[in-house]
Amino acid sequence: MRAFKFISAAAAAVFALTASGCGDTSAADKIIGQQNAAANAAAAPSETSSDDSVSDESSAESTADDSGDTSSDYLLYVPDTSSKSYAEGINAENEGFDVDLTILNSTMTYSQVYDMMTNPDMYMGKKVRARGNFAYTSNEQGTEYFAVLISDATACCSQGIEFVLKGDHKYPDDYPPLDTEITVWGTFTTYQEGTFTYIQLQDAEMSQ
Repeated sequence: MRAFKFISAAAAAVFALTASGCGDTSAADKIIGQQNAAANAAAAPSETSSDDSVSDESSAESTADDSGDTSSDYLLYVPDTSSKSYAEGINAENEGFDVDLTILNSTMTYSQVYDMMTNPDMYMGKKVRARGNFAYTSNEQGTEYFAVLISDATACCSQGIEFVLKGDHKYPDDYPPLDTEITVWGTFTTYQEGTFTYIQLQDAEMSQ
């Protein structure tokens, strides 16, 4: 599935419940894959004794309990098969935006973006605002892709929303450095590339 790349095995296991059978919806996966590969290399654990492993696991469980944001939170947003959209209950209207992801907590934001990817027809033409890290990639044909990457509650997984800025812009002159936190807003739409459908914010504007 091109829409998601996971670092956390736990998060991947949970999202396997929701991702199975879903169509490909975002070219930003390529960006996510590149960044996750780098993160995996940097975060590769060193060898430790079995006692240390047990201690680390206990510490991680304690931290998860204190934060309240764990992978189990995703179970709240696993779609019921009889429901058209499991994000219908999220009210993200704000300041003229139909979907303002900047006002949602991390779990709800990640769930809302997932819903936008799996039910794009429900969001066509809506004004969307999102905040996350700036990302860029290009393919062999020189086509450029720009995206805002949004992390989940555990900061282990990212989803990307592509955007095309209004007017004429050139990379890298008119864009911030990679991984800069940005806010992007524009009109939700989709486009076809080969046999895949991708989501995108058209006529977008961006601020840091």
